[in-house]
Amino acid sequence: MKELLKLADYSFINDLTPDPNSKEDGNDHDSREVFSGHFVTVKTTPIKEPIYISHSKEFFEDLGFDDGLALSDEFKKMFSGDSSDLPNPLKKIGWATGYALSIYGTEYYDNCPFGSGNGYGDGRAISIFEGVINGKRWEFQLKGAGQTPYCRGADGRAVLRSSVREFLAQEHMHGLGIPTSRSLSLFTSRSETVKRPWFLPDSHSKDPEVMIDEKVAITTRVAPSFLRIGQLELFGRRARKNEHSKAMEELKNLVLHILQREYLEIGKDLSFEEKVLKLTEEFSNRLTSLVADWIRVGYCQGNFNSDNCAIGGFTLDYGPFGFIDMFDIQYQPWTGGGVHFSFFNQHGAAKRNFDMFCLALKPLFQSDKKTLERLEEIQNDFPHIMEKKMGEMIASKLGLETYNSEIFNDLIHLMNQTGVDYTIFFRELSNTPKDLTPLIKSFYNESINEELFNHWNNWFDTWRDLLNNQTRSLEEISQKMKRANPKYTLREWILQPAYQQAQKGDYSLIHELQKIMKNPYDEQCKTVEERYYRKKPLDLFGIAGVSHLSCSS
Repeated sequence: MKELLKLADYSFINDLTPDPNSKEDGNDHDSREVFSGHFVTVKTTPIKEPIYISHSKEFFEDLGFDDGLALSDEFKKMFSGDSSDLPNPLKKIGWATGYALSIYGTEYYDNCPFGSGNGYGDGRAISIFEGVINGKRWEFQLKGAGQTPYCRGADGRAVLRSSVREFLAQEHMHGLGIPTSRSLSLFTSRSETVKRPWFLPDSHSKDPEVMIDEKVAITTRVAPSFLRIGQLELFGRRARKNEHSKAMEELKNLVLHILQREYLEIGKDLSFEEKVLKLTEEFSNRLTSLVADWIRVGYCQGNFNSDNCAIGGFTLDYGPFGFIDMFDIQYQPWTGGGVHFSFFNQHGAAKRNFDMFCLALKPLFQSDKKTLERLEEIQNDFPHIMEKKMGEMIASKLGLETYNSEIFNDLIHLMNQTGVDYTIFFRELSNTPKDLTPLIKSFYNESINEELFNHWNNWFDTWRDLLNNQTRSLEEISQKMKRANPKYTLREWILQPAYQQAQKGDYSLIHELQKIMKNPYDEQCKTVEERYYRKKPLDLFGIAGVSHLSCSS
């Protein structure tokens, strides 16, 4: 912890503007409107009688932290929400940020208690540290550390169930090679609980039916920054409407900070206008790559609002996410999400978020027609870049050198018609089998009729012909396909027993999944394969809390 002191560098709160109504002591926990400033200072509320559950050994190693640090009393206090005794220059008071909300390209204001949008932001997420570690800047944020002015009447806590999901999912996504926020540590409370709406056992309801007591938890997530499109939108709206005298200045300063935090590769000798255009191009490139990767591994963000879209181009906010089981282009794990945030429409949601990103920048160039025109060109080019990335991704999953729309469209039709496990099918395909037989293990109904079986055989023969006509050997193709198609994904039916056991104080399954899911492309041992490389049990389909989730926690 003494070494951590030397690494502290709070660029966000040092370079940007605090809310002028922030309280110096950080006791600012009641819902209120925040009219200006980039952040509010707020004191974390520690959980009672904290219990260590786990930390990410891999991420500790990346940061240069000793494993023993996670078990120290100082670490336990800091990352269970008690910053009262932190020595200087560490901050005893954290910060939370506001952001706007747009859903699939539509601006919303009435989502906050004041109907103005000035009360929406980090309701239970509080950043407590920023520093440069091993040459890279990181921000540490506690999720579930109490109320902020953006809490909108909620209790500011996260429950153990959702905290386990996020803790494991972030490290799993990192293991999949997909840009993501990272998990540092996970603590729960021996005695503190909160009430949450949830489902009755074996219910098929889309809406929670009962209030249950759940243990609280704090998970620490770490990222280069937690800057989101929604945050930029908030300041873009204020500047567009001239809501206060410093609105345009706050927007410009936020953009400059985004460049400093997430896009240092953009040349410093460029003009501000050139930097913003480069920023927009690079963000388009990162966001399209991210969404193509999500679809590659079967991940659905579920609630891909602009405020859940990191400007750094990585996965952020593991709310009602899900990894797909039986393939369905309209798969959606969140009961409130709708088709617009479904699995195969994530590229459409990304386009709408990118549109809002561009809209937020436009007030800066009201009298600069040339920059506005170039900005719109980059915005309009987004679908073409997305289409290209999707084609490359699909080709990699199929082991092809170039995208073939005919064979892919035929496959999608067959997968929908048959009911196929997404992960198992593509992993078995990665073995470049000689016939269809190994792929049938991914079918939820293995007794398909003769006509459908013939269609599958025709598709398979066409695919094998394409493979055989390539310059690479089948062995080379197979190895490359296995790097594109994971063997293990963190499905909800696998996760559920882990947080059920954790609720009873048994964290062994969390540790087991942590170990398995950090190496999702590896074959691993036979016991792991038997337990986790299998189809979702049929009796779990449609079950609330397993097949679909509310946004209640």
